[in-house]
Amino acid sequence: MQRGVILGAALVVLSGCATAPPKQPDDLCEIFYEKPDWYDAAADMRDRWGVPIQIPMAIMYQESSFKHDALPPRDYLLWIIPWGRVSSAYGYSQAKTPTWDDYERESGNSWASRDSFDDAIDFMGWFIDKSHRVNGVSKWDTYALYLNYHEGWTGYKRGTYRNKAWLQNVAERVKQRASNYGAQLRRCEDDLQRGWFWRLFS
Repeated sequence: MQRGVILGAALVVLSGCATAPPKQPDDLCEIFYEKPDWYDAAADMRDRWGVPIQIPMAIMYQESSFKHDALPPRDYLLWIIPWGRVSSAYGYSQAKTPTWDDYERESGNSWASRDSFDDAIDFMGWFIDKSHRVNGVSKWDTYALYLNYHEGWTGYKRGTYRNKAWLQNVAERVKQRASNYGAQLRRCEDDLQRGWFWRLFS
């Protein structure tokens, strides 16, 4: 009985430690005010990969709604029996296992975790940088970058998105969100760079 009580208490503590999505996901400033360590990680990503912060943040919103343990929909056998997931995508970035393995090998971040925001945002910077190198897409072109992210580098090169009107619509939404995020960030980044101590007394 006592062991069960201890185990239950431990589970409550662990669930309380899980990172909750930001309370105001439509405002990048509020996201970073609530989670200043996210800003630090995003700024590190920008410095490492030359990728504007607002673009991977907009893609992350679309892919996982900032849920650290996000999973793709279930697949079903005969439309009834649950049969695994439609892909191996997982975490903040919804990175698939083979692509994540490539990231770990090429970036040197061999202990990366898909449910870590720091690692996920760095993965997205790596992916965008590679999209630029492989397909010549500007690191500021949110629309084309999202299509690379969704279809993969080979799929984008083949134009597999051209017959997917729904995907093009999603890419437009991500583009608009990145534009909004960028405008918001320009208003508050000076404050964010001053750090949590300054904000505490401002």
